[in-house]
Amino acid sequence: MFFRWDWLRPQLTAPIVPTLGPVHPDTLTLDIFEDTLRAADTGDFLPYDKDQRWGGEKDEKVLREVVVHQPEHTLVPTLTRRGRGTVKVFAFGLRDSVAKEAAELATELAARHDVAGARVVRPLGPEIENPRGTRIQLNDFSASPCPAPDGPVRPVTAWPATVQSTFAPFAESMAADGLAFLHTQMQAGRCGPVLATTIGDRIVGAIGPMEVRADAIGRPQLMPQYFAVLPEARGKGIGRILWRAAMHWGQSHGAAYQLLQTEVGGPSDRLCRSEGLASLGFSRMTHV
Repeated sequence: MFFRWDWLRPQLTAPIVPTLGPVHPDTLTLDIFEDTLRAADTGDFLPYDKDQRWGGEKDEKVLREVVVHQPEHTLVPTLTRRGRGTVKVFAFGLRDSVAKEAAELATELAARHDVAGARVVRPLGPEIENPRGTRIQLNDFSASPCPAPDGPVRPVTAWPATVQSTFAPFAESMAADGLAFLHTQMQAGRCGPVLATTIGDRIVGAIGPMEVRADAIGRPQLMPQYFAVLPEARGKGIGRILWRAAMHWGQSHGAAYQLLQTEVGGPSDRLCRSEGLASLGFSRMTHV
């Protein structure tokens, strides 16, 4: 074992694991951190890695030879070669000084590996004031029922052909939200259903893909989705209808929970907060 749990556990202010992202608090164990080190050696996806659904090879890996693990703080650097490349240093620790040390390490490693990006990822607990960055939220499907939405939401393939044909231009216009990528996965048959809603005969909002997979302890998890509504269609409750449809789909297909990441103060964040989701903490990423 590389990590000492009696050192690491008190440093985990939010349930974030390098290369995996947010995880359910019940899966936050020594084993899951050790698994990321083993995956760094093999280059394979872990069985419960949410990114394996897209196929290919795992791009981000832990730079295990330069991990810093001490009683009061832990720094876990990762490297991705995607684009011009990025080093991220995940800074676990209660003292603010851990961020400075992580920034210095990120800068050094970016130069060493000849990549353009250097980032620090700082997990922070749910109790912090004036949060920034990304909020991690939990929707526990065992806590309450997720009723069917009170609006017209169907899988894209269940709409008439004339409506389906509007998904491609919708996806292209929402490329910044990942919908163009999602469309390519749909065309290749590599993902589960995508739910969509319309105004008239035109798709104006979508969420997906809808997939349930086992987490690190075998509990069924509704996978994260891409989620977008056309700007001109916002303010009509469409986003809430789509989101509730996705939660209903997940619960009715056996998922125990879903984790969501929302930009603090953004539309999705406000929606999830109004729906009563539990906040598990925050992830603050800093460019250095």
